[in-house]
Amino acid sequence: MPQEQYQSIIEALHECMAACNHCYNACLREEDVKMMAECIRLDRECADICAYLEQAIARGTPFMTELGKVCATICEACGNECQKHKHEHCKKCAEACFTCAEACRNLAA
Repeated sequence: MPQEQYQSIIEALHECMAACNHCYNACLREEDVKMMAECIRLDRECADICAYLEQAIARGTPFMTELGKVCATICEACGNECQKHKHEHCKKCAEACFTCAEACRNLAA
């Protein structure tokens, strides 16, 4: 499995991970942190699965299809939660999550 073949998904995963980490940190600084609790939780879940899948692809995992499905589900959930909020960091995170979810669905296809 040449890594170049998966460069676009690796980039989407990395961008999503970075956006989720940024959103997570920004949500912790919001005035009503309790209102942001689900967003924060999903940001962590999404950043972690994206980082894991990025690494797994780089080492040629035989579980690419399965991991792609799981990652797409988590990215979609995170994007759905982030788009509920008016904060710019949430909007940018939702966009990155939806882009990554689509890339993961394509990987799993």
